Amino acid sequence: MRRDELLNEPLFLGIDHARQAIGDWVRTYNTERPHSALGSLTPMAFAAQLTSMADRLRAAETLRRSPIAPSAHTRDGQPPAPVSAE
Repeated sequence: MRRDELLNEPLFLGIDHARQAIGDWVRTYNTERPHSALGSLTPMAFAAQLTSMADRLRAAETLRRSPIAPSAHTRDGQPPAPVSAE
């Protein structure tokens, strides 16, 4: 059931019935419904996939990146240029 379908339901039998229906929808949405932001996986399937990849994610060498730019080196025999204090 989509959110708008639930909220457009013409009759809740009371506040407890509304809380129960909305609570059931939230649980379904957060555990069973596929989400496009998760690659069309359910949140539970996505969490299981992350858990199975945990060792690779924890390995430092997979997270290590090369520097964006090489470090600045002066040419051999040339002193570095002075910096103005202004």
